[in-house]
Amino acid sequence: MHTIRLLPVFLGLTLVLASCKVSKDSVAALTALPDSYRNATPTMDDAIDSLGITALSRADFFAEKGLLALIDTAIAKNNDLQLAIKNLEVAQQLLKQAKMAYLPTVGLSVVASSTRPSNNSLNGLSLNQFLGSKHIEDYSAGASLSWEVDIWGKIRSQKAAALASYLQTEEAQKAVQTQLVANVAQAYYNLLMLKEQLSIAKRNLSLNDTTLTLIRHQYEVGEASLLAIEQAEAQQLAAAELVPVFEQEINLQENALNILLGNMPDSVETRVSLTDITIPQNMSAGIPSILLSRRPDVKSSELGILIADANMRQARASMYPSLTITAQGGVNTFTASNWFNIPASLFGAVAGGLTQPILQKRELKTKYETARIEREKSVIQFRQSILIAVGEVSDALIKLEKLKQRDAIATDRVEKLRSAIANADMLFKNGMANYLEVITAQSNVLQSELELANIKRLQLGALTDLYRAVGGGWQ
Repeated sequence: MHTIRLLPVFLGLTLVLASCKVSKDSVAALTALPDSYRNATPTMDDAIDSLGITALSRADFFAEKGLLALIDTAIAKNNDLQLAIKNLEVAQQLLKQAKMAYLPTVGLSVVASSTRPSNNSLNGLSLNQFLGSKHIEDYSAGASLSWEVDIWGKIRSQKAAALASYLQTEEAQKAVQTQLVANVAQAYYNLLMLKEQLSIAKRNLSLNDTTLTLIRHQYEVGEASLLAIEQAEAQQLAAAELVPVFEQEINLQENALNILLGNMPDSVETRVSLTDITIPQNMSAGIPSILLSRRPDVKSSELGILIADANMRQARASMYPSLTITAQGGVNTFTASNWFNIPASLFGAVAGGLTQPILQKRELKTKYETARIEREKSVIQFRQSILIAVGEVSDALIKLEKLKQRDAIATDRVEKLRSAIANADMLFKNGMANYLEVITAQSNVLQSELELANIKRLQLGALTDLYRAVGGGWQ
C-alpha cells in the first residue's frame, strides 16, 4: 500500500477517473415473457384479464369465512412465518447500519500512564538529569475522527446492496406467507373432503343395512340363498371398513392443520360441507408480466441481481485509490495538575491520506471476478424463477380445465348410478332382479360418490395453486 498525503493529487485523479462506473443490465430485458399463459382461456374484458386473480386479496379470493379465520390465525401464529419476520427485522437493522456508512468514525479516549525506565538506561539517566524524577507521567484526553470520502461509490454500493437485501428478505417473508396461505387452504379443503367421504360411507352403510335386512327376510321365506346373505354382509363390511379409515385421516388432517396454525393438535370445527363451496368458473390468471411485480420469489430473484450489481461495483471500487481524512484533538500534559490547563495543554492534528492498492496477492482482482460470476449466476436464477412461475401458472390452468371436464362426467355418472340403485331396489323387491345387481349398484355408487368428492377437492386445490402461482396470498 502506498500512501500519498497530497489532496490536490487525489482530486486530480478523481477528475480523470470519475466516469468509471459499473454498468448493469436492465432486469426487464433479461427474460422475454409470453403475452399469455398456455392453456389460458380468453376473456372478453382485457382490462380485467391483464390482472386476473392477482388483483384479489385473500379475503376476496377465499369467500368461506371459516377458512379465512384459519388463515388469519396461521399468519399470526405460524412459526415458520414468525422466523421469516424475524429475518426481516435483522435485515432492517443491517439497512439502518448501511445508511450510516457516510458518517465519520468518531472515538473518545482518556489515557493516564506512568513509566519508570531503568536507572541504567539512557532514558532513566536523562530523566534523572533533566527532570530530577525516576518516572514520567502522561495524561491525555481527546477525540479522534476518521472519514473515508466515497469517491468511487464504494459506500454507495454497500448501501444499495443492503437496501436490496432488505427488500429481498421482505419478499422471502411474503413467499413464506403465500405458501402458508395455500397450505392452510389445501389442508382445509382436504379436511372437508374427508368429512364428506365419511358421510358418504355412513350413508352407503345405512343403505347396505336396508338391503341386508331385505335379503335376510327373503331367506327366511325361502326366496334367497345363504350365499346372498353372505355377499350382502361382505358388501356391508366393505362399507363399514371405510368409516374408521376416514375417521383416522380426519384426525391426522386436523393435527396437520393445527400445526400450520401454530396450535397443539386438536379437532378443527368446519361450519360448511364440501358441497356448500362453489367453484368459480373462468378464473383469469392475468398476463405473465404481472409475475415480475406480484410473485415474491420472482421479485426476490430480481433483487438478487441488484445485490450482485452492487457487490460488483463495490469490488471494483476497492481497486481504486481511497481518500481518508483523519483528525485528533484534546488535552495532553506530563502532570495531572496541568491536565486541563487551557489553552496550554491543547493539541490537535489533521491528515489526509490517499491509499492505492498495488499488490495484495490478487485478492482484489479475485474478489471482483467472483462478484462478476455471482452476478451472472443471479441472472440465471432470475430466468429460472420466471420459467418456474410461468410453468406453475400454466399447470394450474390445465388442471382446472381438465378437472372441470372430469367433474361433469363424474356428476353425470353419480346421478345415473343413484337412479340405478332406486331401480334395482324396486326390481329386487318385485322379484325382477337378483341380489347381485343390487349389491353391484350400491358398490358402484359408493366409489363414484367418493371419487366425485375427491375431484371437487382437486378443483379447489388447483384453484388455490393458481392463486399462489400468480403471487396471491400475501396481500
